[in-house]
Amino acid sequence: MQTCVLHSDLIYIEGATNSSRKDSRVHKMFETGLFILAHQIGNFRFYPTYKKLIKNQWKTFSDLKKEQEAQLKRMIYYSYNEVPYYNKLFKNLSLKPQDIRNINDLEKLPILTKDTIKKNWEDFKPANLKKMEFYEQNTGGSTGMPFKYRLYKFDRFLNAALWYRGWGYAGYELGDRTIFMGGSSLGIDARSYFIKIFHERVRNIRMLSSFDMDEVNMKNYVQTINRFKPRYIYGYASSLYFFAKWIEDYAINIHSPNAIISTAEKLFPEMREKIESVFETDLYDTYGLNDGGVSAYECSEHAGLHIDMERSVMEVIDKDGHQLDEGEGRILATSLHNYAMPFIRYDTGDIGHIISENCRCDRGYRLLKNVTGRQQEMLLTPEGKYVHGEFFTHIFWEINGVKEFQVLQKTLNKIVIKIVPENDFDDKQLVQISEYIRKRSKGWDVEFNLINNIERSVAGKYKFVINELER
Repeated sequence: MQTCVLHSDLIYIEGATNSSRKDSRVHKMFETGLFILAHQIGNFRFYPTYKKLIKNQWKTFSDLKKEQEAQLKRMIYYSYNEVPYYNKLFKNLSLKPQDIRNINDLEKLPILTKDTIKKNWEDFKPANLKKMEFYEQNTGGSTGMPFKYRLYKFDRFLNAALWYRGWGYAGYELGDRTIFMGGSSLGIDARSYFIKIFHERVRNIRMLSSFDMDEVNMKNYVQTINRFKPRYIYGYASSLYFFAKWIEDYAINIHSPNAIISTAEKLFPEMREKIESVFETDLYDTYGLNDGGVSAYECSEHAGLHIDMERSVMEVIDKDGHQLDEGEGRILATSLHNYAMPFIRYDTGDIGHIISENCRCDRGYRLLKNVTGRQQEMLLTPEGKYVHGEFFTHIFWEINGVKEFQVLQKTLNKIVIKIVPENDFDDKQLVQISEYIRKRSKGWDVEFNLINNIERSVAGKYKFVINELER
């Protein structure tokens, strides 16, 4: 029996309201259950790991560090015994695994670079690699030098569990409706249509590409968001910013999610302000690299990004190579679970500012105040389409023999691509690159320059995509 209730000038049917709430709870339970099941099928350790990580966030820094250093010792012993490169390295330095007892001892080892890995590729293969389950991955190439690496299966799912815990700092719960706005590093444009749809349904997400941000597609994105009504929107910082500006310019009504979560690039204050204003919600920034396994997430205090300690060791070092407890320096990563290809003191190519003060949220992790040097730019085609810079990284994943590259948009109709070729580079590949680009724009005139080196900044980095139209 339904009960009619009079409250002020609002009349509602209590039974129907309770029923609606019950249906909503049941629907949410179904979405969460399907989400967890999909991840458990991928790796049965996913959900127990996630639950453990949820508890971990409230441990003290001291306890977290003890657990981190215990896992570091296991990884050091493993690398010494199973990976030829590290066995040779330790012997050349007259070191034994027991000489690396804690994080401070990592300074006894040299910094690992992409070039070192490329030159010693075979020696980075563990002796027991054939017995492992692993994935072959590609970096996002924020430094302009994408390269392939291996990722141990459990390490990949540990990354996902940390991902969802980090989103939880913004209130996210497993299975919440989420929009992804990005490129291939977020799994967009990298799968067939049917696989994409399957992943969208079981994970309760929708994927919007940063590679096709023209007016028609952005109108479709607005319709998708307003129809899907996501609780969260996750995407590249520059794509979210550009999308927000476009929405504002055209005075379009857009659904307001519980929060926006940005990734992949440096988030400038003006970008945060614009995105939060347009979507009428808070923005939470993130930082992460699969190669090396470092990650950090912003909480509701917005005092910095909490540095995860379960998957990797993050060092911030000064110009002399010494670890910093406070201040700005190079970010190094040591993977703790990637047995398929251990990264020890890996140079991420990023500069970060670490702070030692505790966050008022009482989580035990140290804070990364900000990260610099990760900005990727949008290019404009003659057809009026905006293309995210990561599109070009995706091209060079498919091309062999390229040591470095840089893309410059000189005019609306012309882009220049600088290439530092390896010995095995074939000029015929320029045709292949041109064909990839023509899929996004037939109006661009593409000029190639084969050169010996690309100029670095004072910090030793360079942008791999530069838009000079507004300069």
